Amino acid sequence: MQNRTAREIWVAALGELEIQVSSSNYQTWFKDTTGLSYQDNRFTISVPNTFVAEYLSQNQRSLIEKTLMELTSPDIEVVFQVNGRHQQGPSTAGSASQGVPASANLNARYVFQSFVEGKSNCLALRAALDVVQNPGKSYNPLYIYGGTGLGKTHLLHAIGHEARSRQTAMLCVSGEQFTNEFVIALRDRQTEQFRNRYRNAGILLIDDLHFIGGKEQTAESFFHTFNELHNSNRQIVITSDRPPGSMPVEDKLRSRLEWGLIVDVQPPDLDTRLAILDAKAQREQVAMPAEVLSFIAERTFKSVRDLEGGFNRVVAFSRLLRSSPTVETAAQALQDVASKVPGTSATPESVIKLVADSFKLGYDDLKGPRRDKQTAMARRVAMYLVRRETNCSLAQVGRDLGGRDASAVTNACKKVESDMATDSYLRRLIHDIQERINPGATPAA
Repeated sequence: MQNRTAREIWVAALGELEIQVSSSNYQTWFKDTTGLSYQDNRFTISVPNTFVAEYLSQNQRSLIEKTLMELTSPDIEVVFQVNGRHQQGPSTAGSASQGVPASANLNARYVFQSFVEGKSNCLALRAALDVVQNPGKSYNPLYIYGGTGLGKTHLLHAIGHEARSRQTAMLCVSGEQFTNEFVIALRDRQTEQFRNRYRNAGILLIDDLHFIGGKEQTAESFFHTFNELHNSNRQIVITSDRPPGSMPVEDKLRSRLEWGLIVDVQPPDLDTRLAILDAKAQREQVAMPAEVLSFIAERTFKSVRDLEGGFNRVVAFSRLLRSSPTVETAAQALQDVASKVPGTSATPESVIKLVADSFKLGYDDLKGPRRDKQTAMARRVAMYLVRRETNCSLAQVGRDLGGRDASAVTNACKKVESDMATDSYLRRLIHDIQERINPGATPAA
């Protein structure tokens, strides 16, 4: 194993890390890193500046070491070394934004030309294009929501690239960055500078707005920023993992988020997954046979990130073996991924636990007498999925969920099916749970 270079090992590790962290985190902290050396169980990673080195050391070290252990040895030691050619000056590191300017946060790959359109994302794509053509007029705000890794950030950055090409004053930040800057501004008594920075934007792009949920002062600050920009007909584009109605914020902000157009993105279907992988292979000039692309698409499809992570893993595995990608090598590369998730032998207990976890409830809450709205919905979903994903009878489902009778289970299943037809958030949530129950299977429509 030691004959592999540090660069090759780190490329394989990045393929794993890209699956495990959010897209914005990967692009901010991991994208510009390289494997520098690997000697005596010490693995040195080159990073562009001291800020990245400190962040990775303090916040991502355990994840990095765990990933490298699977590729090297169990007693690996990770060292971060700043590459002086890319090191930022002290004035940048000490700014309120604590990092590179927001405009530089745009991923160069996330442009409209590289976005693969499909049934699951066509409305969101067309809305994003309309916003670029008529900022502040078409849909304001444009609110895009969906599961992790489905292309929301890609569309957000594509809008940013177009805005910058048109010389529009654009600001693109994550909900986490907005929160951090606000806290720093309060601490350093620079709230006026903070307000001016955001309220002077011609287009404000906020990724993962759900991060501000539960942070009352931050949400209040965003509320006033929103009002200022909206009243001046300046465009606001927001992404989140949930619709506005499910955001844990005050009603006044929630109502603002619902003013414009709300669109969701769903997991890509098989045709779209194949198109995404084919586009990635062409973009990265990787000779990937069609049968290998099909193999990946049919097995890793929860999100675009999963698809690309599977692709990266197959490419890295083939390079480490110094062979061309084949279905056989792809199966080997993806074997560990498949072994980390539950198989198809779902049990009522495992399904109920997954549903409880998705709704942030305890296992006993679903089996007990609680009847609040959240618990009641979770219990209905559990009945629906236990009935659908196992061989249990209606009576058995009722017994497993607190001794309820068969008619209650039937009514619950009908209610869930009816709600899924009109509630895309619930439909996506159930799809996500089904994928965790039985990875690779086609979720219910």
